[in-house]
Amino acid sequence: MREADAIHPGPALTAARSLSDYFPSLKGTPGDTPVYVYAGATEGGNVLIIGGTHPNEPAGFVTSVMLIENIRAVRGKIVIVPQANASGFTHSDPQEGSPQRFPIATAAGQRWFRLGSRVTNPIHQWPDPTIYVNPTGQTLAGIEARNLNRAYPGKAGGNLTEKVAFGIMELIKKERIDLGIDLHESAPEYPVINAIVFHENSADLAATAQMELQAEGFEFRLEASPPNLRGLSHREWGDVAGIRAILMETPNASHGRLKGKPSVELIIDGKDKFYEKAARLGRLFVPFGPDGIPLKNRVARHLAGLKAVLSGLKELDPGKAVEVEDLPPADRVRVEGIGAFLR
Repeated sequence: MREADAIHPGPALTAARSLSDYFPSLKGTPGDTPVYVYAGATEGGNVLIIGGTHPNEPAGFVTSVMLIENIRAVRGKIVIVPQANASGFTHSDPQEGSPQRFPIATAAGQRWFRLGSRVTNPIHQWPDPTIYVNPTGQTLAGIEARNLNRAYPGKAGGNLTEKVAFGIMELIKKERIDLGIDLHESAPEYPVINAIVFHENSADLAATAQMELQAEGFEFRLEASPPNLRGLSHREWGDVAGIRAILMETPNASHGRLKGKPSVELIIDGKDKFYEKAARLGRLFVPFGPDGIPLKNRVARHLAGLKAVLSGLKELDPGKAVEVEDLPPADRVRVEGIGAFLR
């Protein structure tokens, strides 16, 4: 799992950088991670898209890879960090029996990607404290010291995870980001699911995007970022960096606690008889039938959500509009599969 996943940027890539370019203290550490920049010929807004905050939530990472390998910026700038917690991709959760990799079929053969852990590799950051006090002063369980989405706004002299969070905040500042979007997955029994989680400064944007998504047949819930839950991207990006902040969640059976045997098939096909039973018993927050919730459908939801959010940004703040071409269409991804849009 120490071997990096192959990512093949499309020809419209403007710049390939590293997070250490924004925060040099990360250079040579397991927290450094690639950053891909797509800048249009016309000025507009600047959008940050992050996948891999939690490396055991593959839809966000895979969506980011599809963007990197396909899009062309026409107006404004899109900055993509596909593996925000790079260290988390180098190990899997102990005692979970999770596969270390999963394949995506393409016309040229299979491409393999790592399924990592929710948190930073303990080889890279140890020991966990008994109680973790994050950079905002919030008290959390000790393992959360390795959870990137509890570490914002980070610390320049903190632990590795806090340094990664600080590096992302430096990227936001130096790239003059206007809107940050964090792509996630959650268990079908988790209430915040199929959701757009928004900072209060982005309530209008989230609502505008939701209306567009509903018109296209996608059900998305709106969830306000809790002001008293600190250290999360959708809270600290808005409070500290002062940018619009959105987080999107899709349902992932391989991520949940009610699943049967962990497997590659569960990641890709999303089918699980125990989740079917849980749905019949009314224990889930999303429908779950024999067809499951495949990875291609979860990625399609993220793509549809991104398209709607960018459309909403253009409508609400035309001067900050970001326009891209060759964004993989959600309906085609659901039919043709992810591999049809990988280089």
